[in-house]
Amino acid sequence: MSAADVEVGRLGSELHEGLRSLLGAWALDACTVQEATRLETHLLSCPACREEARQLRDAAGWLSADEPLDPEPSLRRQVLDGCLDRREPAFRVPAYAEPFVAETARLDALLRDLGELDWMEPATLRWHAGTEQRRPADVLCHLAAVDGVLARTLGLPDPTEGADLAERDARLCAAQAERQPTAVRALWRAQTRAVVETAALAPPDLAERLVDYGAFQLPLADAFLDRAFECWIHAEDIAEAVGYPYHPPRGAHIRSLIGLAARILPHVFPSGQPGAGRVVQLIVEGRGEGEWLIPVDAPGPPPPVDTLPTATVAIDGVEFCHLCAGRRDPHRIPAGITGDKELARALLAAAPLLSRP
Repeated sequence: MSAADVEVGRLGSELHEGLRSLLGAWALDACTVQEATRLETHLLSCPACREEARQLRDAAGWLSADEPLDPEPSLRRQVLDGCLDRREPAFRVPAYAEPFVAETARLDALLRDLGELDWMEPATLRWHAGTEQRRPADVLCHLAAVDGVLARTLGLPDPTEGADLAERDARLCAAQAERQPTAVRALWRAQTRAVVETAALAPPDLAERLVDYGAFQLPLADAFLDRAFECWIHAEDIAEAVGYPYHPPRGAHIRSLIGLAARILPHVFPSGQPGAGRVVQLIVEGRGEGEWLIPVDAPGPPPPVDTLPTATVAIDGVEFCHLCAGRRDPHRIPAGITGDKELARALLAAAPLLSRP
């Protein structure tokens, strides 16, 4: 490749990133006419930016009608000014919290559209050990009860007490039983906004702080992913109950959620053989595509990339997430398997153990 070709490629990349930086302001109708025209022309020929623009416009709808889950208006103004001036915003939500921000925003948009009768419709919550029927307000209590552990770690008020997650859930549901669904939604929104704002202002080293769920602990960064995962899954439960169209998260966020599952799977794998060193290669196709090496015999850092796997499992990304959430039968889910088939099937069977009521 000639130097001229390299320079052309560099300039093209810079132009693309410059236009892409306007997407946030464009989604909020905050671009100038000239900027909007240039960006919309670019969207006609760039599928990646077009998809991101669609998602941003969908998520932006909830910002105007209700009090936003993002930081206070003065801080939001600073971020918008940064977009318009093509500067970095003064405060940025850390990357590990972005899936949580996106999924809570999408769930809130769904809740905004619920009618009075929809709030009475029972949703079916599933996990590896069974199912449960809950109305949307009770689903929000369930989310808020577990989110409270994350809030407490960030130094924020906790809406309930106790370390046992089931106990916390039951207590918050009982405390909110006589309140209107809209009041429960307001409680969940206020807590979510506080968590997001605190994460945006927190020092980077906070990501390694451990969040204690009682039966297990997760680094704060992984806890944000865990909460995003559960928010998405339970939003789907509510959407299914009321017949509301609901799509999976964006590919980059799905990839982060699968990465979390790959890190935790060795901890729940039931048939590990200490010292055996067996490794399963997980190949995810479709949304969230990527590859992970999972050491099933001993939890720890991922093996070197040149490690020869004992078995390989190829599976669709959204289907794998639903499997981890206890929504799919591991014996029936479509998956391509090579190598040690028994080990691969054992990994698929272990995935639903990541789900919990």
